[in-house]
Amino acid sequence: MTPEERDAFLAEQRTVRVGTINPDGSAHVTPVWYSWHDGSLWVLSITRSQRWANLQRDPRMTAVIDAGEDYFELRGVELRGRAEFVGEQPRLGGPEPRLEEPERLFAERYGAGQGLIYDGRHAWIRLAAEKEVSWDFRKLGGIDPALSGGEPTVPPPAPPGHSPPA
Repeated sequence: MTPEERDAFLAEQRTVRVGTINPDGSAHVTPVWYSWHDGSLWVLSITRSQRWANLQRDPRMTAVIDAGEDYFELRGVELRGRAEFVGEQPRLGGPEPRLEEPERLFAERYGAGQGLIYDGRHAWIRLAAEKEVSWDFRKLGGIDPALSGGEPTVPPPAPPGHSPPA
């Protein structure tokens, strides 16, 4: 995806899956809501969650936002980097200029017309990706009506010893 396509995609999706590392080294992945602002992912997290504890101990974080049901509809963005805790912990609504726009966007998207509610249980995590990967299988052109009767076609398996197309 181009940066513009990425921004539009992230503005239309509602859920991100956040991956962190448990104390035993296993993955901990949870779906949460988010804001996308100024090239960063902003997650409002419960401060007593496993996700929060993991990031306090090891700030490495991966986030995946994806969509699509059929193979040639799949698209998404993966962001990897280090979590940054921004503002009060927990967030009580005190002045924090860095949070004004992420909070406005979050409340607009999920708040049903209300402003952000400060419940004393949540705080903000910012992920400015060090590595970003995106994909949009809709660009593969997998529908050939003359050959498939209008049905999406799945690419054939790769020959032994070869990688399938990405």
